[in-house]
Amino acid sequence: MTFRHLQIFITVCDKLNMTAAAESLFLSQPAVSQAISELEKHFGVRLFERLSKKLYLTKAGESLLYYARHIVQMNYKAEKEMRSLSKRNYIRIGASVTIGAYILPKLILKFKELSSESTIEVIEDNTTKIEKLILRDQLDLALVEGETTSTDLIKKSFMEDELVLICSPRHRFAAMTSVNPHELETEPFIVREEESGTRKKFEEVMAEKELSWHASWTCNNVDSIKMAVAAGLGVSVISKFAVINEACSGHLCYKKIDGLHFNRHFKMIYHKDKYLSPTMQRFIKLCYLQD
Repeated sequence: MTFRHLQIFITVCDKLNMTAAAESLFLSQPAVSQAISELEKHFGVRLFERLSKKLYLTKAGESLLYYARHIVQMNYKAEKEMRSLSKRNYIRIGASVTIGAYILPKLILKFKELSSESTIEVIEDNTTKIEKLILRDQLDLALVEGETTSTDLIKKSFMEDELVLICSPRHRFAAMTSVNPHELETEPFIVREEESGTRKKFEEVMAEKELSWHASWTCNNVDSIKMAVAAGLGVSVISKFAVINEACSGHLCYKKIDGLHFNRHFKMIYHKDKYLSPTMQRFIKLCYLQD
């Protein structure tokens, strides 16, 4: 049984005449008769009684007609919805926390100016969780600051970033032109969660320089870190993008560390087998224009 069989069956029910149904469907009368015969053979029931050259719907035929109309209607709704989604140029974008807060909003605003018909859904989380969503096809592409591990992902750098040491204006570091790396070993650090790309980059550089450190507070968002640092509860190392406004207003200070650099690249990721629609390609192109 095929969808075509059901369409033919419904038309025959409406016309109660094989010839009239054939004309309506632009088919031959034998083709319509064969389709009905195949349906009856498939279900093992008679769908029509043929009395005095007239067709009468049987009880089984009435039952099938109910389901057939429902199936055809659902198919119509599905096609309508899919075509609507296609016209809306739907795209699902993931972002790790720093990018989601300080880079992606401007990108999406500019993208909507260029593609006003597009519908965009955004999910923000740490890099590890965003990677899992890409692999499950719950996101089309993502912008992340951390490292991914799956070999099924395409990874491309699209923007440079620098992590900077931040402190309260009342902290002893605030009066320094630059900070000696060993000064960091005695400070309480307010840091992101372990799966964060920012946290991993910080740990990686500190380990390379054989510098010890201790966390006094672990946060899963940048705003909490900035408020805690501004209150004098510790220092932190976060993206320079995240602290520009606070540094300009004097609520926070960021300082250079002698011989210590936390440079990294923001990356775009998507599954290697992902079909990149024209909408996705336009968004990807826009990302590369930001650096």
